[in-house]
Amino acid sequence: AIDFGEITPRCNLSAIGLRDGIAAKPGNARGSIPLARSENRSRTKTLLCVLQSIFSAPPPWWQYTFAHQNPSTLVMLTELLCQTGITKGAIQIVTGRGSVCGAALSKHPLVDKITFTGSTEVGIITAKYAAEKLAHTSLELGGNDAFIVCDDADIDLAVEETVWGRMYNTGQVCCASKRFLVQKGIHAEFVKKLTARLKKLKQGDPMTDVDLGTLISEEDAIHVENQVKLIIKQGGKLVLGGKRNGAMYPATIVDNVPKTADVAGDEEIFGPVVPIIEFKTIDEAIEIANASKFGLCGCVFTKDASKALKVANALQCGGVVINGASFHRSFEMPFGGYKFSGIGGEGVMSTFDEMTHTKTITLKNILK
Repeated sequence: AIDFGEITPRCNLSAIGLRDGIAAKPGNARGSIPLARSENRSRTKTLLCVLQSIFSAPPPWWQYTFAHQNPSTLVMLTELLCQTGITKGAIQIVTGRGSVCGAALSKHPLVDKITFTGSTEVGIITAKYAAEKLAHTSLELGGNDAFIVCDDADIDLAVEETVWGRMYNTGQVCCASKRFLVQKGIHAEFVKKLTARLKKLKQGDPMTDVDLGTLISEEDAIHVENQVKLIIKQGGKLVLGGKRNGAMYPATIVDNVPKTADVAGDEEIFGPVVPIIEFKTIDEAIEIANASKFGLCGCVFTKDASKALKVANALQCGGVVINGASFHRSFEMPFGGYKFSGIGGEGVMSTFDEMTHTKTITLKNILK
């Protein structure tokens, strides 16, 4: 048990608060995210702390199962953890399809805690497995973050933040900005400057010095290609990109996207695509942003502090960045979404709370 130092003296009564680790936790990782990313450091540091609190239980204390397309990252992470001297067998890895390996672990009666990062559909299935045995769950699911650019914004800044917040990892980031809401007065200038900027990006082998690499598979690239075709069919205008080459999908801009299009609401695109939706008033922008079933993160660009705070408070999501892309995380910050974007939170202390039980030990009739 870990003493978190809460003692409540009251006459002849004292209480000591403890947190006990929840043992046997299967985790899941999706996508191809570098080990240096803040959320991976956060989870790892917290995991190490929690493991120290449950060493009295027989191993394994932590099991990973992850997407069959990208096992190498967490295999390497586990190797590094083992080199730190963690008890042999404390961490185990099962590679394979989530529908087989992930389902088996999630259903297992000895699994007390499940963390899952992936699609909302699979997250709901995982939650159902957990509910059958009342296992604890942490679900980091889909997102369709709104990137709102007001007519008083620094357009050059917004363009650069689009490159960072949408093109990083070739758009394969859960909290990447994915819907770009631009106010009518600066719409044309934003599109012109963004088009010129994205044309400068170099795409190629991700193991070389390039700005954009490949998607995780050709199958995923084909899926993104079909999503862009759907946007155009629903009224969007292709401005840049849109031509797939194997698993590579280029930086793509689709302008004049109607707010009734699928991508304006719940269609999440996991690739380097910028769908631009024009709005007239800030209230309209908030309405469009909140129309999605997702609520992971969001952002707003404006020089007006009161307007920025109005938007930040009104957006139905777990985090809002002002004058920066929604893709912004520091490992000590709480991170988690609203609505269909998940349950629970990450970040050092948030993850610590998710992975432990609260226990109160009451000392009665001790103090005289």
